[in-house]
Amino acid sequence: MAVPRQLNTSVANETFGGVTYHIEGQLVPVLHLELSHTPVYFEHHILLWKDPQVAIELKPMRGALKRMLAGMPIFMTAARGPGRIAFSRDGTGQVFALHLRPGEAVDVREHQFLAATDGVEFTFNRVRGMANMLLGGTGFFVDTFTAAGTEGILWLHGYGNVFEVELRPGEQIDIEPGGWIYKSPTVTMETVFQRLSTGLFASGGQIAWNRFTGPGKIALQSMYLHLATEE
Repeated sequence: MAVPRQLNTSVANETFGGVTYHIEGQLVPVLHLELSHTPVYFEHHILLWKDPQVAIELKPMRGALKRMLAGMPIFMTAARGPGRIAFSRDGTGQVFALHLRPGEAVDVREHQFLAATDGVEFTFNRVRGMANMLLGGTGFFVDTFTAAGTEGILWLHGYGNVFEVELRPGEQIDIEPGGWIYKSPTVTMETVFQRLSTGLFASGGQIAWNRFTGPGKIALQSMYLHLATEE
């Protein structure tokens, strides 16, 4: 397996999916977007500044009833240009973009989403049992973002620095449960436990891992995220 490589921490004048964007800053980075005809949607609390002519509105999400029953928001915030807008999450880390071609999808760990272009569809699933290693919980949500009929951009936030590795078919990597950010849909995920022993008849507990099996990409963050909302 290849060694995970760190993604770029800054981007200037990158254009894809109808949007030009810039990523700047080292400790708490900022995502700057230049909007023209392509709207973007995002979580409202990450909005940092905007040009006065940029319109802000609510974007209803698909599967509203399912989201409401899961205790998740049924609306996102959307922005329409022309004009500039900027986002920043209240956390040390790294902002990066995934360019999605039509039909491409990516599975994202909850609370890593920053923003996306309007044509990127968003669904979610609860992964039960995955949080057993995180203080005895019962699971967490994995978001799936798909570029439907057109290409689009998904911007994510990782805590600490972000690294990516591409697994060949059958290749595996064990990641600390709070350490992964996203994966290709073709990458499978399971929980494995490694028992620790302090001697022949004594047990020192166990370590839990999320084991990912290729083919596909998987991204890691160097600052582990253990969610207080997991139960």
